[in-house]
Amino acid sequence: MAIVDRSAAAPPGSSAGRLAASRPLAARLDGAWTLAAVVGLAILFSLPTVWLVLISFKKESEWVSYPIQILPSTAEIYNYYFAVTMFPYLRYFMNSVILSTMYTALVVFSSAAAGFGFARHPGAPGRSFLFGLVMGMMMVPWLVTVVPQYIVFSKLGLLNSYWPWVLWGISGSPFHIFLFRQFFASIPRDLDDAAEVDGCGRFRLFWQIYLPNSLPAVAASAIFAFTWVWGDWLFPKLFLHDQITTLAVKLQTAYVDPYNQPLITITMAGVVLYVLPMILVFFVAQRLIIQGVVTTGLKG
Repeated sequence: MAIVDRSAAAPPGSSAGRLAASRPLAARLDGAWTLAAVVGLAILFSLPTVWLVLISFKKESEWVSYPIQILPSTAEIYNYYFAVTMFPYLRYFMNSVILSTMYTALVVFSSAAAGFGFARHPGAPGRSFLFGLVMGMMMVPWLVTVVPQYIVFSKLGLLNSYWPWVLWGISGSPFHIFLFRQFFASIPRDLDDAAEVDGCGRFRLFWQIYLPNSLPAVAASAIFAFTWVWGDWLFPKLFLHDQITTLAVKLQTAYVDPYNQPLITITMAGVVLYVLPMILVFFVAQRLIIQGVVTTGLKG
């Protein structure tokens, strides 16, 4: 039986007709309010970054002037030159790249393997208990683990080396395990059956079929892991000495004048250069990140 839209066929002067005519207007107003809210939030969240960039182009005397001068009188490009020449910027930059890349590769692989096990082996003994344990670890504030981890790595003689990040990467991350578990659980079971008929083992099934087809989850996990290490200040400050520490730690004390006073505008220029790679990576891979996060939330 055909469904008839009575409101669309109602006379223009009737109440049903006025209701039908008001629907497009209501939809447009709803869309306008949504757009205004999104634009307002985007402006609000981008203000600190915009202010950071503006300070990086000011003179030292301008950023503390009163009343506040929003735009620099002249763009001080030399702030960026001094930011990369006042100390071995490239060496500490490479330390951050090496540490972030190494941890990201390890944690993505180990978390994907663990997520695959939780998602595709429903009959494994203790699976529910272990997965609940992983979820429980997400509830533990990471700050309360700093001192125990420092003591353990100190007793093992692993301080002032990159071994803590290697061990953290190999052990996986509860958040990333959950991310992969949700993504793999959304894949139909028929894929496993077809692969097993062709003689595919469990590791080959994970390595050659599941992992290559989970690019959105891999991209989202890799970006989150890389960002965490790239922006971390506390653990490199505690676990690494000055020669092998990261750029995030070095930026804290690198820019000072002969009287040991901080050079704020040059520091802001160094910070802009420091966050620029992450912003570029996000804009290049944002489609994969959003797809990976959204897809992992479809099925529990």
